[in-house]
Amino acid sequence: MTAPMNTLIDLVNRRLTQFADREGLLFREAGSWTSMTWGEFHIQARSLAAALVEGGLQKGERVSILAGTRWEWALVDTAVLLAGGATTTIYPSSTPEQCAYILGNSDSVLVFAEDAEQAGKIEQVRDELTSLRQVLTFAELPGLLDSGEAWDAQNEGALDARGAQITADDLAVLIYTSGTTGTPKGVMLTHGGWVFTAEAMAGMNLIGPDDRQYLFLPLSHVFGKAMILNSMNTGGSIAIDGSIPDIIDNLPLVRPTWMPAVPRIFEKVYNKVIGQASQSPVRYRIFKWALSVGKEASPWVLEQYHQHGIEDAIPPGLLGIKYRIANKLVFSKISAKFGGRMRAFVSGGAPLSPEIADFFLSAGMLILEGYGMTETSAASTINTPDAFRFGTVGKPLKGVRVRIEHDGEILLGGPGIMAGYYRMPQKTADAVVDSEGVRWMHTGDLGAFDDDGFLKITGRKKDLIITAGGKNIAPSGIENALKASCPYISQVVMHGDRRNFCVALICINDEEVGPWAKARGLPNDGYAALAARPEVKALIQEHVDALNGTLARYETLKYVALLDHDLSVESGELTAKMSVRRSVVEDNNRALLDGFYEGSVTAL
Repeated sequence: MTAPMNTLIDLVNRRLTQFADREGLLFREAGSWTSMTWGEFHIQARSLAAALVEGGLQKGERVSILAGTRWEWALVDTAVLLAGGATTTIYPSSTPEQCAYILGNSDSVLVFAEDAEQAGKIEQVRDELTSLRQVLTFAELPGLLDSGEAWDAQNEGALDARGAQITADDLAVLIYTSGTTGTPKGVMLTHGGWVFTAEAMAGMNLIGPDDRQYLFLPLSHVFGKAMILNSMNTGGSIAIDGSIPDIIDNLPLVRPTWMPAVPRIFEKVYNKVIGQASQSPVRYRIFKWALSVGKEASPWVLEQYHQHGIEDAIPPGLLGIKYRIANKLVFSKISAKFGGRMRAFVSGGAPLSPEIADFFLSAGMLILEGYGMTETSAASTINTPDAFRFGTVGKPLKGVRVRIEHDGEILLGGPGIMAGYYRMPQKTADAVVDSEGVRWMHTGDLGAFDDDGFLKITGRKKDLIITAGGKNIAPSGIENALKASCPYISQVVMHGDRRNFCVALICINDEEVGPWAKARGLPNDGYAALAARPEVKALIQEHVDALNGTLARYETLKYVALLDHDLSVESGELTAKMSVRRSVVEDNNRALLDGFYEGSVTAL
C-alpha cells in the first residue's frame, strides 16, 4: 500500500521521481526555448536545498523570493521546501519600503533576488532588517548548486533527515496578500493544506501527463504557485515566461494545451480581435457574421462538448455548415494564435463575462472559471470539461465545503484553509470561525448556488453599492458587461454607494482607440489627449447608452468620465493580479466623483 503524502516534501520527492524522464520545464535561455526533465529539475532542487542546509538554514526559517515569473523561481521555492524552510513571496513590482515590510514582518533570513536591480531594493533598506543574513541573486545559483551537490555527497542522508522533521501542520509558504485596501497580511499556508489542494485538483482531471501548461502568472501569487504544483503532481510540462508582451509570440512556439489566466488577459485578446476586425468594413461584417453563428451554435456545442470533445462538437444540418465556414474564416485563425493545441483555459481572480467565454468557445477553446483565495490554498471550486456552466465558478473540489450566509456571503471550509494571518491574531479571529468542527473562512464575496450545484459569484460584500434609495447593486457585473461590449474600454470603476445615482470612471483602451482615431483622420497625441477628444468621448458614451438600455433605472450610469491614464500596478490602482483597488481609484478621483453629485461635472 502506498504511504500517504503528508507534506510537499513527500509530494515533490515522489512525483518528480515518478515522472523523472518526462519533460518538466521549458524556458527561454539566450532568446531560445530549452527544456529540462522533472528528474533534472529534482536533482537541481535537492542540490540547492543541500546548499541552504549547509549555509545554516534552520527548520521553519523563512526565505523570501523577489523575482518575476521564471523557472529559477520554481527551483528556489522547491529547494527551500526540501530544506525544511518556508518560502515568503514578494512581487517584483514592490518598492524598497514594501520589501522591507514583508522581510521584516516575516523575519526572513535569506532573500533570493532575480538580479542586481531587485537586490538593490533590499540593500536600500538593509539596515532595517535585523533578521536578514544574506541577499543572493539568481546569477549565484550555479555556484550554490555545485557546493550543495558536494555537501550532499559528503553528508549522505542529512537532507532527507531534515525533510523527515517536517509535518503536515508546518508552515510551507507565507504569502502576503497584495490586497485592495490596508496593510498586506501574511497568509500562513501549511504543507498539509497544499497537499490537499494538489490532490483535490488532480482529482478534477483538468490536466494529465501529456498536457503542457503555459505559465505567465506571477509566482508570488497563490494562483501561479498552485499551477506549478498541479503540473508537478500530474506529470505535465510547464512553459514558463512571465513577460506579458511576449505571450502572443511565445504561444505558437511552445504550443500549450492549457493556460491559466486572469479575466483581464481574455478581455484584452477579445478587444484586440474585435478592434482589428473593425478596421476593415468587409472583414468586420464577416467577423460579426461568424460571431452570430458561434452564438447560435454555442448551446449545441456546450451540450456535446463533454461527450465528444470540441473537435467533434459540430452542429448538424445548415448550422453545422455555417459553423465550419465561420471556423475556417475566423475561429481557426484565433486558435492558431494560441498555438493550435489549446484545449482549455483556467480563469480566476475576478468574474469573467459570459460573452467572452462564448467567444473563445466558438474558437474551440473552453474557459473554465474557478474560485479560491490565498487564504484557502488557491482553488476551492472550479468548472471542469465534463461539468461546467458559463457565468459560474463551478462546483466545490472534493473535500471543500461551501456555505452561504444569510447575507449572501460565501464561507469556505476544508483542509486548505490557512493556519492564520502571521502575527495578526485578531484579524485571524475575524476571518476564520470554528463551527461544528469546521474552520470556516469568511471570503467577503457574495454568491449563490444554482439548482445544479454550480456556484455563482454575485459581488463583493465591501464593493456592494447601496444607493440612497436603498437599492443594492453589485457593480462588477455592470462593469464587466460594459468592458465586454466595447473594445475601446480598458477599465470601468462604478461608483454610487449612498448616492442618489450611479456614475463611472472609465479608462480607454488606447491600443484600439489609437487606430480608430487614425482611421478617421484624428491625431493620436498620446493617452491623455485621446481620452480628452470629444469624438472619443462620444464613442464611449454610445456604448454606455446602449448598456443603460438593458439596466434597471437605479443601476444606470447617469454620468461617466474618461480618466487621463489607464490603471496600473505601478500607480497602486491595480493589485499584482490586475484586480482594481476600488478605494484607491475613488480616493485618487474624489473631487471628480463629488463633482458629479454637486453639479460641477455633468458629462463626458
